[in-house]
Amino acid sequence: MTPVELSRTVLCAVRRAVDAGELSVAVPARAVVAPPGPGGCGDYATNVALQLARPAGRPPRHVAEILRPLITEAQGVARVEVTGPGFLNITLDGGAEALVRDILRRGSRYGYAEEPSGRIVQLHYPCEVRAAVSGQVLAGLLRTQGVLVRTSCEAELDPAWVESLGVTVEAHGRPGTPAPLEVNLRPVPAAEDPTPLGRDAARWALLHPAPHDRPRITADHLVQRETNPLFRVRYAHARARSLTRNAADLGFDGTPGDVHPAPPNHSVAPLLTALADHPPALATAATRRAPDHLARHLVVIADAFLRYQEVTRVLPLGDEKPSAAHRARLALAEAAGTVLAGGLSLLGIDAPEHL
Repeated sequence: MTPVELSRTVLCAVRRAVDAGELSVAVPARAVVAPPGPGGCGDYATNVALQLARPAGRPPRHVAEILRPLITEAQGVARVEVTGPGFLNITLDGGAEALVRDILRRGSRYGYAEEPSGRIVQLHYPCEVRAAVSGQVLAGLLRTQGVLVRTSCEAELDPAWVESLGVTVEAHGRPGTPAPLEVNLRPVPAAEDPTPLGRDAARWALLHPAPHDRPRITADHLVQRETNPLFRVRYAHARARSLTRNAADLGFDGTPGDVHPAPPNHSVAPLLTALADHPPALATAATRRAPDHLARHLVVIADAFLRYQEVTRVLPLGDEKPSAAHRARLALAEAAGTVLAGGLSLLGIDAPEHL
């Protein structure tokens, strides 16, 4: 169950309580679900009871106790607990395991549409380096959603873009029949030549800013430190791969399962949320023709994974034997690495095994 689906489940519980006469409130337009804060538990928490307490004329915990059994009955929910002044803490039934299994089963195609959409899109752009890179990447993003895409550029690509940045296009020039194509992709051009940065950093410099923002072509994209988001994304992928190698040296591999036997540190839920949000992130990037949406989402996944592996013992220590929990934590790390690798590949950027 994704956060969006869980939000709908919570709203459905509110609506049922109203229909049954247990609450006299207007059903809100949305219910916020997020990783639990300090003192919370489970996969997600919602403050909807606090939100409804005043209009209902009841204490927040009373409202929470009304909603708790209604949410618990929903398919995919294992249990619901009330904490603090009235937060509803929700544990999903096999949610983490199912998500990890799905990612590892689908591999780099996680988040892709299962069937063709029937849509056909022509991307035509000016002969400018950012437009050329964006057009190539957007074609790939649209194809993840089952769209048939053709790309064309107003003129032949600069050979340096092809050689240094790996840019490709299916056609160039302005066809004369039946009429010249209209430019429908025109991001703000780069003010400087990005090719000296090399393929990976240049592509990130062009794709990470929003299309209406002018990209910064600086050596900052080459710096290997935490201030560089590209470094964090690639480092997170390399770190995930190193955990797999180290586990193999210890004689075990990842198996999707319950990751919650880990000490409660609230690092699991943000990572699960980021991974579950990957398919809609791909769809949004394709629909809005905004490759920056995917780039920024990869940063979210990377930051959540780095926090997860920093505070969670993925591998056993010393003479400790690998347990089912270790295997489940490793499988989650491998799922994160898989999604990061697939996302970087869509951007045309290398996902290193070592960094």
